[in-house]
Amino acid sequence: QLQACGGALVQAGGSLGLSCAASGRSSRTSTTGWFRQVQGKEREFVAAIFRGGSTTRFADSVKGRFTLSRDNAKNTVYLQMNSLKPEDTAVYYCSLSERVILSSVYRESAYDYWGQGTLVTVSS
Repeated sequence: QLQACGGALVQAGGSLGLSCAASGRSSRTSTTGWFRQVQGKEREFVAAIFRGGSTTRFADSVKGRFTLSRDNAKNTVYLQMNSLKPEDTAVYYCSLSERVILSSVYRESAYDYWGQGTLVTVSS
């Protein structure tokens, strides 16, 4: 139901855009969260765009470098990543929730639907 795309190998300082397309669920009425995971480590929150509008939240580590946008007609959320760093290397997952409250968008457990993950590799 969720298809995350766009992962690639990019040089440090470069940019990359990821997309998360939802089928069967509305990205407009759902909150979309992005998380990432490095092998051997726990999955961590990256960013979220709250349902119904354009309210966003970002992890401190990506604030000012990553942005979120939504195309309701395509039922797709985009994560634009700029000024990438080697420490941004991870598998990125998008997730969806119709029930999460704004204060809980950072929590993995708040999301009900998950995409398969897309690998982002940032070379130094």
